[in-house]
Amino acid sequence: MSELVSIIIPTYNTEKFITATLQSVQNQSYQNWEMILVDDASTDQTVSIIEEFAQKDDRIKLFKLEKNSGNGFARNIALEKAAGKYIAYLDADDLWFPEKLEKQIQFLKDNNLHFTFSFYDCIDEEGKDLNRRVEAPLKLTYNQLFFCNYVGNLTAIYNADYFGKIILPASQKRQDWRLWLTILKQIGETKPVPEPLAFYRIRKDSISSSKFKLIKHNFGVYREFHGYNLVFSILLMMRFLFTQLVIKPKYIKRN
Repeated sequence: MSELVSIIIPTYNTEKFITATLQSVQNQSYQNWEMILVDDASTDQTVSIIEEFAQKDDRIKLFKLEKNSGNGFARNIALEKAAGKYIAYLDADDLWFPEKLEKQIQFLKDNNLHFTFSFYDCIDEEGKDLNRRVEAPLKLTYNQLFFCNYVGNLTAIYNADYFGKIILPASQKRQDWRLWLTILKQIGETKPVPEPLAFYRIRKDSISSSKFKLIKHNFGVYREFHGYNLVFSILLMMRFLFTQLVIKPKYIKRN
């Protein structure tokens, strides 16, 4: 029997995108999953849309926060309620390819891995293909990840039987990068499935579209998460920026 996958999805005012996201999970060739959505006090129709899906599919589980508490808090609540052997992450505006879970779980088993991710393609706010594919090193080490987050949150999956549920402080920005760093610090290295298995939606208000916010939050990873002093954190950020400007672009291709 196939193992259960818990899919973690925090939501907040994503009425425009959530239907397509939910459908992309329902269309998976691998069907033994539970989808755990935690809504962070949306003020639009996000909740009612999810409730319609949940009424027809008991694998979809919705939990509602009374007040807006942030994406990280919602993700942690979802993780606490997860029952699967595998934990997979998906944001409420992104999409999976139909064979995403099936290929990744088989890849984990074939390569004796406990954590993997994949390449992904980019779309705009309206779902138009941007002809941009984001790849990653075929062997990703902790040192490489230390200077660049090569792991797309929408593509990551890990074995919770091996690692346990990894819950990080919700107040910290770049929670996803901190999570992958925590995992790779333990196992040293991993491999991605070397093909795109998801669509990443680039929105005007997304953190990844704001370069200043991204630099600020990445600096916080070195200063707060790793605990380095101010001067050393600045030096690390210089290396980080070099990686972003010189090395990472080599992994961005036209699809």
